[in-house]
Amino acid sequence: MKGKDRIMLDCIKRSCRVVVAMGMALVAVPAAAEDLPVPKGEIVLTISGDISLRNQDDSAVFDMEMLRNLGEVTFATTTPWTDGVQEFTGVSVQVLAETLGVTEGTIKATAINDYAIDIPVSDAVEGGPILAYLQNGEPMSVRDKGPLWLVYPYDLNEAYQAEVIYSRSIWQLVRLDVAAD
Repeated sequence: MKGKDRIMLDCIKRSCRVVVAMGMALVAVPAAAEDLPVPKGEIVLTISGDISLRNQDDSAVFDMEMLRNLGEVTFATTTPWTDGVQEFTGVSVQVLAETLGVTEGTIKATAINDYAIDIPVSDAVEGGPILAYLQNGEPMSVRDKGPLWLVYPYDLNEAYQAEVIYSRSIWQLVRLDVAAD
């Protein structure tokens, strides 16, 4: 192969890599608002406010299947409200925030009984809290703090062993309202 041909082949290869990389990047970008699926099952979570994706009026509503489709995170930790080490499985708050285009501000979390707490979006980090829907491999009933419980990996990060974090660990969660700064 001549020098010019080799240079041309290298350029083509680099161009192909760029096109493939761009295609992969597009796959990673959240879908347009009209592409957020509509829940087929019972709605377990409603998110409103400063979000970029919606599927029902001014809100994003999720059934359990939609939450599971965002990816699962599992960790084991003790909590002030349970005995012994518990295993929790759910969707990462970081992934949920990224999916909805939430990058800053405050999330007002509200439970079935109207208990509400403000959570900074800065808590939505890798290795941070999850919206747990399984405890020890089982769905959580309303009686057992479900169906959704915001759980931090308390034992994995000493910073999560504080009263302010415990107050953010809302169970029977049904609504999130996002307010940008």
